[in-house]
Amino acid sequence: ERWGDDDAALVYWALGLALGRPGAQNAEGDLLGHVRDTGEDAGDPFVRRYRTAGHIAYHCDLADAVGLLCLRTARAGGASRIVSSVTVFNELARRRPDLVPRLFEPMYLDRRNEHDDGGPGWVPVIPCRYGEGRLRTFYHSDYFRSATRHADVPPFTAAERELLDLYEAIAAEPALRLDMQLAVGDVQLVSNHVILHARTAYEDAPDQTRQRHLLRLWLSL
Repeated sequence: ERWGDDDAALVYWALGLALGRPGAQNAEGDLLGHVRDTGEDAGDPFVRRYRTAGHIAYHCDLADAVGLLCLRTARAGGASRIVSSVTVFNELARRRPDLVPRLFEPMYLDRRNEHDDGGPGWVPVIPCRYGEGRLRTFYHSDYFRSATRHADVPPFTAAERELLDLYEAIAAEPALRLDMQLAVGDVQLVSNHVILHARTAYEDAPDQTRQRHLLRLWLSL
């Protein structure tokens, strides 16, 4: 509150540099992202949902860690929802061990039209790998599901749909997840390797100067 947005952003950027190397978050190459509602349609399946006030499904970001700094809160909603991807995996393995092997094979991740290299509109991603004896996860619900819009991506099999639905249902269970309502000045840092994160929908104040606004970093450590 003393510093204002610009100085707070500068200190947050410096904190990020002390921890790692910031990476680009979109096709424009933004290194310090602004998470706020820009008025884009949350119902459009190809809009980056952090630019809307809509619900964001469980996912990981393309970095070792993701950081958020809260500049202003929403009038209602907008909780940051996190869950251990290791716990989700273990619970899936307990309930349906037959579905687990598919997580160690490539899935198609939609590039959401944020590329101009002439390549396909998707990239192959293996959701689960072991590194140094530890489970590392990269999961992205919306981007896995929307990849099937491309003609060269096969539709999901019944077993694949069952896997995605159950994985996300486990992640959403109240006994496993943690909802965090960030206050002004709060910084959240989570590992994308072992944490899935989501966000509940929110309602903003009519006054644009009082609307929800977070700053985001994607950090390679």
